[in-house]
Amino acid sequence: MGLTPVTSAPLTVPAPELVTRTVEIPDPGALLSLLPDEASLAWVRHGEGLVGWGEAARFEGDGVNRFAEAERWWNTLTRTAIVRDEVQLPGTGPVAFGSFTFDDAGESVLILPETIVGHRDGRWWVTTVSLNGNLPPWPALPAVSSPRRPGPVTFADGARTGPEWESVVAEAVRRIIAGELEKVVLARDLVAECHSIIDPRWPLHRLSDRYPRCWTFSVDGTLGATPELLVRRERGLVTSRVLAGTIRRTRDDIHDLALAASLARSSKDLEEHEFAVRSVADALAPFCSSMNVPETPFVLHLSNVMHLATDLAGVASGNASSLALAAALHPSAAVGGTPTDTAQAVIREIEGLDRGRYAAPVGWIDSAGDGEWGIALRCAQVDTADPSRMRLFAGCGIVAGSDPAAELAESAAKLVPMRDALNR
Repeated sequence: MGLTPVTSAPLTVPAPELVTRTVEIPDPGALLSLLPDEASLAWVRHGEGLVGWGEAARFEGDGVNRFAEAERWWNTLTRTAIVRDEVQLPGTGPVAFGSFTFDDAGESVLILPETIVGHRDGRWWVTTVSLNGNLPPWPALPAVSSPRRPGPVTFADGARTGPEWESVVAEAVRRIIAGELEKVVLARDLVAECHSIIDPRWPLHRLSDRYPRCWTFSVDGTLGATPELLVRRERGLVTSRVLAGTIRRTRDDIHDLALAASLARSSKDLEEHEFAVRSVADALAPFCSSMNVPETPFVLHLSNVMHLATDLAGVASGNASSLALAAALHPSAAVGGTPTDTAQAVIREIEGLDRGRYAAPVGWIDSAGDGEWGIALRCAQVDTADPSRMRLFAGCGIVAGSDPAAELAESAAKLVPMRDALNR
């Protein structure tokens, strides 16, 4: 594990003195259009959210304690910060963008940008950051180039071919029927390759335009548009959106309405959804004095698929930060399975895939602990050794009634957003 510029271990040197300045600004244009380069950071939905660039400080960590170590690093950095904030909204002042690994192995990150631009409820602001104890310079937005469209992109199977993945699904169903577990989520990947370096801003713009109801994100080479909000903490209110149960849309609105009705009645999908909702409610209960858990899900309509969805809400009973809540929720049944430990063991044994940061928390946290964390779904990871390559990910919840061929088709539908974002 490496930490820059301060460590999460007991400090042997003074932490840098963090100073931030947040000022309100006129509308500068769409958030994603402000991103200056490939190392940019983003969390945007319906045109609102946060973007950032530059790197004032960075945490890198792995292992079972990666969430706690990241939070300790963030608290150390912000505890004595001098914050000049004229806007006073969640997401103003110092904000770190984060992307964590699904499993204990691999590198998780928190990044404090040098510049952050935010938009919410018609208000715009910019935050600048200094670590030398001096007031940061007056903010100025840089001139940016247009995102570069990728050249021809080819796609190839990742860790497993389609038929091989169907065999893995069949093995999972066999284990579920045998009583080893109730549900397991299995992932698959595709490799996208271009003749030149891929500018991540290109797919980010495409994803945001086509999936405005999703949270479009970019953190340290992990990018996508997730429909699932793992947790939001804002001024004492805790919320979470759970998705589980999926059906592919057609281009016929009337047919899609019939499909939505069948999804809402599907015993297989309702069972899968119940597992996911129960796991999130159970994980949040210790942190909330009261919770509202709807009895029945609604159908969330996206442009390529429809999901069973449930929005949970609770009143925070303590000081747990948004990152601590995300750590408590990960992995939920929606991305791991039930029981959690057994599902995790089955995933490691039969999936045959390094998930990296797929299906793990991605989002942001401010100095008050408020923030938003999604699950990194419908996403891709840039190959750091060869930035002309990306790995695309999708996963499906497997229960006793799952059909391997249908699950493969569902995974293909979930890969469509990233494929189209690179191709169009």
